[in-house]
This record gives sequence, structure tokens and C-alpha cells, in this order.
Amino acid sequence: MAGESFISSVTFLPDLSVLILLGVFVLTALRQVGSLRLQIWQVMTCGALLVLLIGEILPAEALEAINADVLLFLFGAFCVGEALNRSGYLAWLGSRIVSRARNTDQLVLLVLFSTGILSAILMNDTLAIMGTPLVLQFSRKYGISPKLMLFALAFGVTTGSVMSPIGNPQNLLIAINGNLETPFITFFLSLALPTLICLIIAYFVLKLFFRQEFGKSTLMHSEEIISDPKLARISKIALSLMLILIACKVFLVEFLPSWDFSLSLLALISASPVLLLSRRRIEILKNIDWTTLIFFASMFVLMESVWISGTCQELLDKLSPQLGSVPMILTLSIGLSQLISNVPFVALYLPAMGSAVSQGQLMALAAGSTIAGNFLILGAASNVIIIQNAEKEGETLSFIEFSRIGLLITFLDAIIYFIFL
Repeated sequence: MAGESFISSVTFLPDLSVLILLGVFVLTALRQVGSLRLQIWQVMTCGALLVLLIGEILPAEALEAINADVLLFLFGAFCVGEALNRSGYLAWLGSRIVSRARNTDQLVLLVLFSTGILSAILMNDTLAIMGTPLVLQFSRKYGISPKLMLFALAFGVTTGSVMSPIGNPQNLLIAINGNLETPFITFFLSLALPTLICLIIAYFVLKLFFRQEFGKSTLMHSEEIISDPKLARISKIALSLMLILIACKVFLVEFLPSWDFSLSLLALISASPVLLLSRRRIEILKNIDWTTLIFFASMFVLMESVWISGTCQELLDKLSPQLGSVPMILTLSIGLSQLISNVPFVALYLPAMGSAVSQGQLMALAAGSTIAGNFLILGAASNVIIIQNAEKEGETLSFIEFSRIGLLITFLDAIIYFIFL
């Protein structure tokens, strides 16, 4: 009997990772335990420590699961973003971008489309880092709800990143492992039009939920002053470097894939002028979002533990005959990306579809795994970056608020991509 009990407990143990992940979802939704107010990174870190303590994942496996490339990329992007913000150059640039907006409608459309299109070039996490202080500044300057501005940014960067192989990490994985000969052309021709339609949908959904914010009087613009011209010059060099390296990466991915370089190298080279030339480097390093880096390291550990449990693999095995249909791809991508995150999901789903994968199936996988970020906060890393940066300035989006709007947007997005694919 004792042996049977032991075997039973062993077979049940892998599912504990999934239960802990569900607990993380619940705590992220509540964000409150008694009088204790929890931040997202704290909840995720507790989840990662718990799976380590109960033996769901070994320490060596946990260390191996932490993706240093992603952490270094975020570190470099955080340095550039913090320098742009502290110099005042980011506020100046933002005021120039929205200077043509005459009312809230035009401002929200500009935020959605500018961040959406730029996220296809700069990657959604980069836009989340740089965009959060910018949209909160718009909120204060024009007297518009900060939640509306944060939602516009979150849905803009997530949705816009669908149409490019470098818009987000999972798209890059699909472009490389899907054996697409011309990934940028393929993504653009297949996904650009439905993505632009989805950005318009996001505008109308936000107008529905924030109808009291629209139709306000004409916005009064004023040019922002650059507070630190020297740091602004260094920040411009860093931003220019980032844009040049992204252009090089686009060229290499398209024409010379064997010469391609990592995103972490791109971000670290871009950040080097800030770290090497600025006298405010220590101040910048102290103020970058270290808690988000902790969140990501913890997320990698917890998601790897869920991966090791085999729960998602078992589900995919049961559904294997239907895995190639576009509705199934979209449904599973949106649903399971909430559990194991979109990059691990894509890594799992690509081989599960078999060798004879069509271009349409790959594009459905890219669309579904990306718009999963519009559903729940934990569906996209960019959401967490936006919320944690916003909380530094006293603003936030709750789990319920996000899911209430995100559910409708994700449902409508899925219909649009299904029609086009």
C-alpha cells in the first residue's frame, strides 16, 4: 500500500506545477493578501520559488531555463529607454508625434497605430519600455484617463507586432524554424492587412469602454523641453544605433540568415553609448526596471516546470489530428499561451504540427500566439512591462480590467485572422 501511495504521489506531482501556475493567475488577479499588496513580479517569483522548493524542477533545470538572451535584451533596452526618458528627449519626441492630434479620438488612434507599426520594427517589448512613460505623460498633459492610454499602448504593441518576424520572440522562432524563405515579405503580405483592421477594432472597443473620455475639447499642445541636452545627444546615438542594427538584422534574416546576430547583442551595443559615455550611467542603472528582469527569470523557471510536467504535451497529443486546422491553431495558441507563455507554446506546437506545414498554418500560429497577449495580463511579457513601469508612477491596470476589455478584443481579432487565413 505504501508503494502504491508513493507511486500515486509521484504521478500526481507533475500537475502541481500547473496548480501553482493557476495560483499565480489568481494572485495576479487579486493582487491582495490580507493587508499585503502584491506586485506581479513578487507573485511570479513566489511561484518559481515554490516549484523549486517542492522539487517540481531541479535547480540545474531552473538555471538552464532562464533565457539569458531575453534578459540581456531587456537590460539593454531598459538602459536606452531610461536614458531617453531622463534626458527629456523621449517626451520631446512624443510631443512631436502627437502634435497633429486635435482630440482624444485622434490621440488614441495615433498611439495605437504608431506603437503598433513601430513594434513590428523595434519589437513589442522595446515599445512597451519606451512607451509607458510617454503615454502617462500624455495622460497628465491632456487630462485623459491613464488607463485608456495604457490600454492603447498595450493593445497597440501586441497587435502591431503580429505582422513582422521580429515583432516579438515567438514570430522570430516561427520565421527561423518554419523554413520561410522570405520571412519579412511572407509576414507582411499575410498579416499586415488583418493586423491594421485589428488595430481599428481596438480603437472602437476602447471607445466603447471609455466613451466618457472621447469627444472632449480640442487638445492644447506645447513642445516639451529637453532637460539634459548632453544625455539627450547620447540617447539619440543609442536609439540610432538600435534602428541601424534592426535594419541590419532585417537584411540578414531576409538574405543572409547564417550571418544573423542575437537580439541581446543588438540591445547591448545600442546601450553602450549610455553605459560608456554618460556621466549619469549609475543613476540610469539604479533606476532601470530590475523587478521586471526578476519577473522574467522567475517566469522562465515556472513555465519550464509546467513544461516538464507534460500537461500541455499530453493535451496536444490528444488533439493531434486537428492540430493543423486554422481554428484549432488560433484557439490553442490563445488558450495555452496563457499557461506556458507564447514562446514555449510555439516551440512545442511547431514540431507537433509535423513536417508538412503550410505557410497559412505558420501565419495562424504567429497571429494566435501573439494576440493571446490581448486576452490576459500574463499572455504577453509586454503587458507586464507596461504595468510594472506604470506602477512606478502610481498607475496600474487590474487583472479584471484587462481581461474584461481584452476578451472582446481577442475574440474579434481571432475572427479577423480566421477570415484572412
